[in-house]
Amino acid sequence: MTSALLPTYARAPIAFERGEGAWLVAEDGDRYLDFGAGIAVNALGHAHPHLVEALTAQAQKLWHTSNLFQIPEGERLGRRLVDATFADVAFFANSGAEANEAAIKIARKYHAAGGHPERYRIITFEGAFHGRTLATIAAGGQQKYIEGFGPKVEGFDQVPVGDFDALEAAIGPETAALMIEPIQGEGGLRVIPGETLRRLRGLCDAHGLLLIMDEVQTGVGRTGRFFAHEWSGVTPDIMSAAKGIGGGFPLGVCLATAEAARGMTAGTHGTTFGGNPLAMAVGNAVLDVVLADGFLAHVERMGLLLTQKLAGLIDRHPHVFAELRGQGLMRGLKLNLPNTEFAAAARGRHLLVIPAGDNVIRLLPPLIVGEAEVDEAVARLEAAATDLEAQMRGAA
Repeated sequence: MTSALLPTYARAPIAFERGEGAWLVAEDGDRYLDFGAGIAVNALGHAHPHLVEALTAQAQKLWHTSNLFQIPEGERLGRRLVDATFADVAFFANSGAEANEAAIKIARKYHAAGGHPERYRIITFEGAFHGRTLATIAAGGQQKYIEGFGPKVEGFDQVPVGDFDALEAAIGPETAALMIEPIQGEGGLRVIPGETLRRLRGLCDAHGLLLIMDEVQTGVGRTGRFFAHEWSGVTPDIMSAAKGIGGGFPLGVCLATAEAARGMTAGTHGTTFGGNPLAMAVGNAVLDVVLADGFLAHVERMGLLLTQKLAGLIDRHPHVFAELRGQGLMRGLKLNLPNTEFAAAARGRHLLVIPAGDNVIRLLPPLIVGEAEVDEAVARLEAAATDLEAQMRGAA
């Protein structure tokens, strides 16, 4: 049967009907160990009982009212996020791209409210990914996402990460902000060094710029801290988050200081679905788990275990694996063969991993993963590597 869906995805020939924890079950009954977590979305795994309870309880009461009225669970979630971060205010959306759109608008409006509407340009960094809207593909700057969609949205300048000469040359009288991911996820699991982030903060302070952190993929415990920028000691002015914050339910948020958000008055921005009661109930349930005593320490322990196991795997299979990247439970393996081939081989061993840029595969297990599941995932990675090595020997 010909699909009625727009063919924009190269989908694997598997359909899943249910999941539990770190495992998915396909329609044919086969079980898969999920180390992709819906691209870092299912932060607490599949069918987490606390999230299921929160969603079903809210679904029986109220789904949607719009932001024309108060939404108490949204007020509560916003307060909890503000109390746990640098921020003073929150704006809820439905996705990471929308959260980044809000961040861009907040940065531009900040300068306009201060009497400098000419300061609208945002400097981003090569290898970035900020979303799929027209503005966020321009911010990301990757030609493969921009091609064919007309003129690139104006107002974004890109420089290489760590090239401070190029960065300072790019800062001009129209520059409003710098925007960066603490770890470039789609760009190949490249960790931005803490020293680099600290220098960016210093440049922003020196030039009157805002610092935007895109933590859509790195946030909500993924690296062992609530947000990844905390490792560097750097405080942003604006931050986007999504993916894990909804535990699988569509939810994004843009957080900002009161000063950075000074221009965002009534009517300057809005959303129909953002902050709806269903999303807010689930978001609060996610925070119940992630902010509980010991949870982030567990993520840090599992991240260390995974790192140790992967280092040994690379040593045993140097023809397949070139390099280990990332931090915590956001890990990447750079490959010596096409990453799509390896992802297929891993899938053949009933392990799900996610391809990324720079010929990397991402390992993004749910944060509730245990030692036995880490061991099992590495064993399946090893089996996939062995399968591919056998194929290479046969071809030779």
